[in-house]
Amino acid sequence: MYQLGIDIGSTTIKAALLADGQVLATAYERHNAAPAKVGSELLKKLLCGLDCRSELSVAITGSVGMGYATRLGVPFVQEVIAAAEVVKQMYPEVHTLVDIGGEDSKMIFFEPGRVPDMRMNGNCAGGTGAFIDQTATLLGVDVAEINSLAAKAKHVYPIASRCGVFSKTDIQNLISRSVSKEDIAASMLNAVALQVVSALARGMEILPKVLLCGGPFAYIPELRKALAKNLTPAHSSAEGEQAQQEDFCIVPEHSQFVPAIGTALLSAKGQCTMYRTDEARRLFDETDDKRVDLENTLPPLFKDEEEYKEWLKNKKLNFAGFYEPVNPSVSPRSGRFFLGVDSGSTTTKVVLLDEQGTMVYSDYRYNNGNSYDAFLGALQHMHATVGDNIEIAGSCSTGYGEQLLKTAFRLDHGIVETMAHFTAAKAMLPEVSFVLDIGGQDMKAIFVQNGSIRRIEINEACSSGCGSFIMTFAKQLGFEVGEFARMATLAKHPYDLGTRCTVFMNSKVKQAMREGAKIEDIAAGFSYSVIKNCLYKVMKLQSFDQLGEHIMVQGGTFRNHSVVRALELLTGKDVTVSPVPELMGAYGCALYALRASKK
Repeated sequence: MYQLGIDIGSTTIKAALLADGQVLATAYERHNAAPAKVGSELLKKLLCGLDCRSELSVAITGSVGMGYATRLGVPFVQEVIAAAEVVKQMYPEVHTLVDIGGEDSKMIFFEPGRVPDMRMNGNCAGGTGAFIDQTATLLGVDVAEINSLAAKAKHVYPIASRCGVFSKTDIQNLISRSVSKEDIAASMLNAVALQVVSALARGMEILPKVLLCGGPFAYIPELRKALAKNLTPAHSSAEGEQAQQEDFCIVPEHSQFVPAIGTALLSAKGQCTMYRTDEARRLFDETDDKRVDLENTLPPLFKDEEEYKEWLKNKKLNFAGFYEPVNPSVSPRSGRFFLGVDSGSTTTKVVLLDEQGTMVYSDYRYNNGNSYDAFLGALQHMHATVGDNIEIAGSCSTGYGEQLLKTAFRLDHGIVETMAHFTAAKAMLPEVSFVLDIGGQDMKAIFVQNGSIRRIEINEACSSGCGSFIMTFAKQLGFEVGEFARMATLAKHPYDLGTRCTVFMNSKVKQAMREGAKIEDIAAGFSYSVIKNCLYKVMKLQSFDQLGEHIMVQGGTFRNHSVVRALELLTGKDVTVSPVPELMGAYGCALYALRASKK
């Protein structure tokens, strides 16, 4: 008699095969928002050694598992109950269970003769695997490197782990102070441990033995140490402290499979669904095309590839000759040129114009918390490309590092970002009535009347309408941003994700996956969500007439054509976008320097 438990979480799918309560085999894969496809391949590998006529009892658990259990007619087990069953049958000495998953965490307290006290995190993904993934992205390392970095740390700094948005500010601050990646990694793991204890214990005493389970605990030993250190009192010697921590916590052999194992154990109890092995192998086949409903969808951004190509062709017609980059294989340029730099919190953009205002060189790079070195590197690359016989006749800076670069490199001018973007927009679209700039973590909406700025709206603490919002989720789902954006343009049923913040959006994405939404539908939903957030939460528009008829969009987010198209469909207006929207702040600075020199 075999038991099969399948755990479909927000980022991974895990399965455990048991025989008479003993673990025979396990399988673990990231599903990248395609649980059915990955699950189908995973089950074929897991069950390949069994006789086709063998029988299995099957049950499903996990934050995304309920929708699939409903469609397949398979019993669903709540994951906390599944985890509790493992403790009950296999680890009776355990008093507390702590489980960290991709986007959820849970804690269960066991007392003899009492029903287990179960706690789970709410909508916030702080203190979970997603939080660790986001930190790895900010540090520019693979998640697998986090453990080795943390093991070499010398100091631990305070980081707000309650919210992914707030933590970015703390981590960026540490990066800008040149704190080592090792110390930041250790600080983040310590913050996760503190968040789990404070958010889930809620006054309950965490007594030994403590069973640790979930992927982050399984693959990041330094996280286990951080949690144990926060649970046990300080000891006089490092050896004694380590021994005390090891005695305090248990890490089971299959710690990342605990809910799947518990689900398998429960599948054999009561009324269960039985499958032959050959039927179980095909369990997920063809479920990717089935949806629970079609109510939460939005209109497609483009009806087909041809419409997208025609739209793209029309967008490019307006700017012939705008950008004529220097060819390094041709003789170097000489003459008078004008330099603009947009030094942002995460990236540095540089533009060089000739005396006719044509862009001849540009540079876009991440600054890794060091605006000075990023700009210096851009200048060195510029001279290597354009040549040393150029005269910088005027220069201007804007952005986060405006004053630093203006002072350090003796630039001629410095202007605020809104003026830089307005200058660039007006140069490309003289009759502009509205400018929308969306960057990585900020947004600026500029309303124009009679050629002058009438009012400006900016986002405050929330980054849900910005580029990092899409980038974070694309990476969590296993895609590069460009690939994610391209998929969105041809989605047939864009999923309506609403306008919730980055943290709360996790639950909407899980709901979409439960309902069988394809990855391209989710990607298109993000594009709609960014624009909806901007229109309704930041600008609080009462009527689209306030935007006028000449809309200019810029900022790196608008390299994603699906976001541009979402704005057009939601407002019913034609939108102008430059060939290099991410460079428009720097372009505006260079234009300012050029015009100032003529005065």
